[in-house]
Amino acid sequence: MAGLLAANYRSAIVDRIKADDFTYRAGRLTVHLARSFGFCYGVERAVDYAYQTRKRFPDRPVFLAGEIIHNPHVNDNLRAMGVHFLSDDANAADRLGPRDVVILPAFGVTVAMLQQLERRHCTLVDTTCGSVLNVWKNVRRYAEGGWTSIIHGKVWHEETRATVSQAVEYGGRYLVVFDRDEAAAVCEYVRHGEAREAFLQRFARATSAAFDPDRDLQRVGLANQTTMLMSESIEIGEMLRAAMIDRYGEPSLGERFQAFDTICSATQDRQDAVVALLEEQHVDLMVVIGGYNSSNTANLARICAASRPTFHIADPDCLLSPTEIRHRPVGGHHEVTSAAWLPALGTVTVGLTSGASTPDNLVGVVIETLAKFCEIRT
Repeated sequence: MAGLLAANYRSAIVDRIKADDFTYRAGRLTVHLARSFGFCYGVERAVDYAYQTRKRFPDRPVFLAGEIIHNPHVNDNLRAMGVHFLSDDANAADRLGPRDVVILPAFGVTVAMLQQLERRHCTLVDTTCGSVLNVWKNVRRYAEGGWTSIIHGKVWHEETRATVSQAVEYGGRYLVVFDRDEAAAVCEYVRHGEAREAFLQRFARATSAAFDPDRDLQRVGLANQTTMLMSESIEIGEMLRAAMIDRYGEPSLGERFQAFDTICSATQDRQDAVVALLEEQHVDLMVVIGGYNSSNTANLARICAASRPTFHIADPDCLLSPTEIRHRPVGGHHEVTSAAWLPALGTVTVGLTSGASTPDNLVGVVIETLAKFCEIRT
């Protein structure tokens, strides 16, 4: 399937830009491309497996347990190939049988979903990313040792839902924290143990069944959704460590707190690359390409927005004209349309990156569209 994958997702212009020190110049436009961007190994593997599965089983129904990755372009291509999504029909899994082939996405699936598929005797193709499996290993280790897993992640995200199910399956407890503010509330409870009911209400949807903060926050182990912002995960770990020292004393720290680095290396590489781009290059604005439900893409936009005007776009169609762009603001929940986003006169320098679920062909179209817009406005 290598030829088909290359035709669908490679970009000649992106290959040329990589060879030209990750810089593109045309007329008044300069584009600086981050040195690490786009498809990571885990995503490439998952998409490759999905394509190969469709080819390997041409006469059998093929399903995806959920989106293969968080990119609508890739998912739509798979739908066009006749791959059905269980997430499109709440009852579809109940109708599966031995002839059906089910692909498990890069995020993994919950233990309950896996057991359901096994009961239906489906053929399973597992594309779960190795970085996700590493998180599961550590969460299981916490559970087996009687530690509560505190997971820096998004409680609604497929990966985090799969991870917490691993903790429960091995007899453990968990608490999911989204950001520093939620971590601070946990640290406050560790230190003082006050406002129990308010704590339970705040984290009602982010804790294991019968969670008891007085019991379950005495020994905690930190893990992460692999695509979270690395600097925030590190800070949350330090916050929890300090709270445990304040409550129990430093000599007891080894019995109270553990942490393993479970941020995916590809996620870290892309975050590091965009930080380097912002430090080394003058750019008028940043464009970040990737699905709006892509956690790693949203975090790239978050890094950029701290110092530059930043536009997180889902795909090239969001570039409406030299004067209008559709994008999702950092921290927002809905797409908006902004005007006067691209300087109309003079030179313009754009920084560009994309999330780990964004193929190069979309990056290439964005660059070509930017060049066209700048020619129009010259």
